Amino acid sequence: MRSSAIAVSGLRKAYGDKVVLDGIDFDVAAGSVFSLLGPNGAGKTTTVNVLTTLMKADAGTVRVAGYDVAAETRQVRGAIGVTGQFAAVDELLTGRENLQLMADLKRVRDGGRLVTGLLERFDLAGSADKQASTYSGGMRRKLDLAMTLVGSPQVIFLDEPTTGLDPRSRRTMWGIVRELVAEGATIFLTTQYLEEADQLADRIAVLNQGRLVAQGTPEELKGQIPGTHVRFRFADLAGLDAAARVLLEATRDDEELTLSVPGDGGTRSVRALLDRLDAHGLDAEEFSVQRPDLDDVFLALTDQPAGVQNTSKEAIAQ
Repeated sequence: MRSSAIAVSGLRKAYGDKVVLDGIDFDVAAGSVFSLLGPNGAGKTTTVNVLTTLMKADAGTVRVAGYDVAAETRQVRGAIGVTGQFAAVDELLTGRENLQLMADLKRVRDGGRLVTGLLERFDLAGSADKQASTYSGGMRRKLDLAMTLVGSPQVIFLDEPTTGLDPRSRRTMWGIVRELVAEGATIFLTTQYLEEADQLADRIAVLNQGRLVAQGTPEELKGQIPGTHVRFRFADLAGLDAAARVLLEATRDDEELTLSVPGDGGTRSVRALLDRLDAHGLDAEEFSVQRPDLDDVFLALTDQPAGVQNTSKEAIAQ
């Protein structure tokens, strides 16, 4: 069983009368990717700010890399790296100079060798001696993450790291994140891209109006949402009509010539549906199993006030 890289209990933060974090609890296993999701204003960035010692909590306990963020601030800062929502590079410096500056600030031994290695790793060696102002958005993001890695942090906070990047640059960043985890780092990720969380996260927590309304693996969260169905498409309207008389529980779409039958999408249930059609001499042109995705989870969990949120399967199904 892996140890905790981040342990949060009863975390509260308010600005005047506005409660931003209302007693949240979660645990992040070392060497994993943990993703915090939530709509704008849910409290994601405030959570990151507290965990990275940039902001003091009003109540609760937070430990990062084994250190208390309130009592052992210096040790926490020495163990973490942070990439914020906007690339924090100095545009007047070259890529190499940005990295060297970080190495000097962190008093890294043999900083020149480290800088060269990071430039090569992030495919920036060819642009190393160009001003960062000439870099594309994807290159700046890679440089920003490379700067975060100076000092080999145990825990890396990525606050919406791929916002504004094109799909190719985003997938490049995903590959880098996977490499970091394979090397033993722990990643705390906030993102607006639900596919990103689905691709990268070992566990996900959904934050809504300052409260955690669900936690689990991506598959566990998707399993909470009803809506799995088998979709059949037929060659013509006559075939659709005949199949609809057999599969009475199905929802039909005359324009698409499809029937959607609710179910678990498992092998047995799909085979049973095909057998029912076959018994009446009916064939579908194609069929597929449609399952809820994280978009469905996100909408189901954040479309009502957090104070009345119930995230059990039974409650969501209602």
